[in-house]
Amino acid sequence: MGRGVSVRRSLGRPFGLLWAAYGVSTFGTRLAFDAFPLIAVLVLHAGPSEVAALAAAGLAVGAAVAVPLGPWVEFRRKRPVMVAMDLIRCAALLSVPAAFALGGLTLAQLLIVSVVVAAADITFIAASGACLKALVPREDLLVANGRLEATTWTATVLGPPVGGAAIGLFGPVTTVVADAVSYLLSAVGIRAIGGKEPRPVRTDPPQGFRAGALLEGWRYILTSPVLRPLFLNTVLVNGLIMATSPLLAVLMLGHLGFAAWQYGLAFAVPCVGGLIGSRLARRLVARYGQHRVLLTAGALRACWSLGLAFVGPGAAGLVLVMAVEFGLIMCVGVYNPVLATYRLEHTATDRVARTLSAWSVTGKLTTAALTALWGLLAALTGTRTAIALAGLLMLATPLLLPRHERARQDERGSVGTSA
Repeated sequence: MGRGVSVRRSLGRPFGLLWAAYGVSTFGTRLAFDAFPLIAVLVLHAGPSEVAALAAAGLAVGAAVAVPLGPWVEFRRKRPVMVAMDLIRCAALLSVPAAFALGGLTLAQLLIVSVVVAAADITFIAASGACLKALVPREDLLVANGRLEATTWTATVLGPPVGGAAIGLFGPVTTVVADAVSYLLSAVGIRAIGGKEPRPVRTDPPQGFRAGALLEGWRYILTSPVLRPLFLNTVLVNGLIMATSPLLAVLMLGHLGFAAWQYGLAFAVPCVGGLIGSRLARRLVARYGQHRVLLTAGALRACWSLGLAFVGPGAAGLVLVMAVEFGLIMCVGVYNPVLATYRLEHTATDRVARTLSAWSVTGKLTTAALTALWGLLAALTGTRTAIALAGLLMLATPLLLPRHERARQDERGSVGTSA
């Protein structure tokens, strides 16, 4: 009964402010979903290759730029870093409507802004994970991560349709302005947390920006019997999901003739599954245990994507996409907060920022590489075949999940000592 009450009680004012900041910035980001490709097409008249290059290069270069920032963040107060990253993202995004108003917007500027925002995103995520671990007691981490995950999916349901309507009414850069303002509001919320944040104590000798310091996050992940399989599984699954996203757009909007509103509906409505999954996560862990839920949800989320290769025209095809996406997203909604909690619990306090930074950098680089590879694969084999191959490969990804708890229990002891 005590556990049932804890999910509804407040986690304190500091977490409430962090949650509010996360909510407003996430909604702003979802509101501006695909804003840069739309601006590139509608304003700069860019072609498909230029739009693809903008998406892949911005992601990859931004991730590379963020590599040295992980060690830099680790031994600094996290909230000032988060505020700084919010302000950097705000300023970078505001440069786009400013250039548009002056008639000087270029594809190169969009690329530079994409790089800056991607690097700031990774740095913010690294700092925010460490901040959350410091603000919330260990026993409440799953509740906190569940609320953040639910917020993500709520914003994903509401943001793109509202953003699309805003672009139609007020022009192509409207949502970029809204996204920039959301980061400013996020910075205000994080700053309002107040209190004195202690400076992290350095437990290893300063290494500056030498290779050893830059690679520490990856070394920590890859030498951990707990984190390594989860890292490899999560990076591959997320990369495959994102790599087939543009191919599905081509299949539905081009070959099958779906209208743009139908395409948007097909991916907005299933996000309710993410909200349901994130609400179920804590209850499932309480009943079945963290490891079993992580393994089961991780395996189930790999079973859906193959169905997208069989999408046909008309109402039946639309329903099939929505059903597949709903099942996939609900499993992801359960998996993500449990993974986030598990990862924080099994990462030493003085390694959180570097670990999360390495994780995010690898995820973005993998997504960029697989997106480019699957575009080439689709050109060689056909769009539907490429989607099917990704779905088949997804079925093998559960083999990377940790199937035994022994390593997990050993790791808990070592992390507790180092933390």
